[in-house]
Amino acid sequence: MGVHHQDLRARREKLIDLLIEYGKEKRHGIVLVFDGWKEGGGAESSSVRGGVTVIYSRIGEKADSVIKRIISSDRREWIVVTSDRDIAGHAWATGSIPIPSGTFAPFIEEGKEKDETGIPWEQNGDEVEDGREVRRYGQGNALRLSKKERAIRRVLGKLR
Repeated sequence: MGVHHQDLRARREKLIDLLIEYGKEKRHGIVLVFDGWKEGGGAESSSVRGGVTVIYSRIGEKADSVIKRIISSDRREWIVVTSDRDIAGHAWATGSIPIPSGTFAPFIEEGKEKDETGIPWEQNGDEVEDGREVRRYGQGNALRLSKKERAIRRVLGKLR
């Protein structure tokens, strides 16, 4: 979320409410981690609201550390919504799939137009020729998505 919001507490509450509604509709388990490193308590705090587990890191610890600890200790395929490169890299390394926050946001917000993959039009960076996606970077078959891209597409289907 960053610190760009005037009322961070209200913004957090709005996000929690959106995730509660999304979780009820999709029946996904959701864990939301917030920074408490500047104004948190002496210990990490955790609560469940409407089926969403909300964790605040302890004072002196960033949410990034908590997220890494969670996905490292519970070795399963987590879908990690983050725009942080370090967390995304750690997710890939532990067998989880990171999804950029901007790609996930339309799933919990109403009224955004998406393509057939669930990715909002303005965020889909691939070009389409004759109905097929074509990657314009890397090596290999330009018509075949990379292993990571296929994994992302697979979990986006679950999130829809």
